[in-house]
Amino acid sequence: MKQTGLLAAVAAFTMMATAVNADTIGFSSPNFDDNFQTALREAAKSRAEELGHSIQIEDAREDVGMQLSQIQNFIASDVAAIIVAPVSAAATPQITKMAEAADIPLIYVNRRPADLDALGEKAAFVGSDETWSGTLEAFEVCKQAAGTGKAVMLMGILSNEAAVTRSEDVREVLKLSMCNGIELVAEQEAKWQRTEANNVVSNWLSSGLEFDIVFANNDEMALGAVQALKAAGVNMDDVLVAGVDATDDALASLGKNGLDVTVFQNAKGQATGSVDAAVKAMNGEALPNWINIPFELVTQDNLKSYMSQ
Repeated sequence: MKQTGLLAAVAAFTMMATAVNADTIGFSSPNFDDNFQTALREAAKSRAEELGHSIQIEDAREDVGMQLSQIQNFIASDVAAIIVAPVSAAATPQITKMAEAADIPLIYVNRRPADLDALGEKAAFVGSDETWSGTLEAFEVCKQAAGTGKAVMLMGILSNEAAVTRSEDVREVLKLSMCNGIELVAEQEAKWQRTEANNVVSNWLSSGLEFDIVFANNDEMALGAVQALKAAGVNMDDVLVAGVDATDDALASLGKNGLDVTVFQNAKGQATGSVDAAVKAMNGEALPNWINIPFELVTQDNLKSYMSQ
């Protein structure tokens, strides 16, 4: 009986020690209200817990100062690693230096850091090549529109590298001979948000602006455009709407008098990859500076294969 009691006590102590000493990963999300970022952080939490690590997730609310403060707090708390989806690429050199000075592994996820080529041995970026996101979106729209039409573009926060790159991708594709019958008549920042995009498109419509193509840097803004078009009584058969991310809401809307095109950005793949990279760095393994998770075009033709993802 005494031996049994001793074994139980040892087992209990071991469990407590494991819980206390479990490595904590700090995760700074740019925006809890963004559907894609929500999927990203939930997948990261699931993966961290699956690997036996706790994860502390903070909302930066698209505020650079708040995100920098969160990084400082993670460092002060002596977390084992930090994962960041940057609010602004311009701030990443400072974040990299902070983590490097504290000798804490740093993983950027989803949003490419400005200092990608200068990341140290304990830092990496896990994300997709933005050159392909807007390119796939615009090329497919050009094809469906037979290379003609009047287009508008809804852009994300322009301090963010993804918004700048996706917008430029669209402009570059429209220069192709097969697409040069499409005129980009207006473009405006809608801050990645559905409500903002709804307001922008409603204002365009009320001002009399004529267009039959909507390019959006992400699905949330594309869905906001759909809401505004429907509210104005526009026949959705007469307009093409495209986004990026292939969120659940976007996939549900695709081909049902809603979106016509989206581009799959693998939130689970990015999140899992970022946690795996953080754990490898925590264990002293070397990392490549970029772990690429490819974009994939989604239309009505291949929609079913993405519904489960």
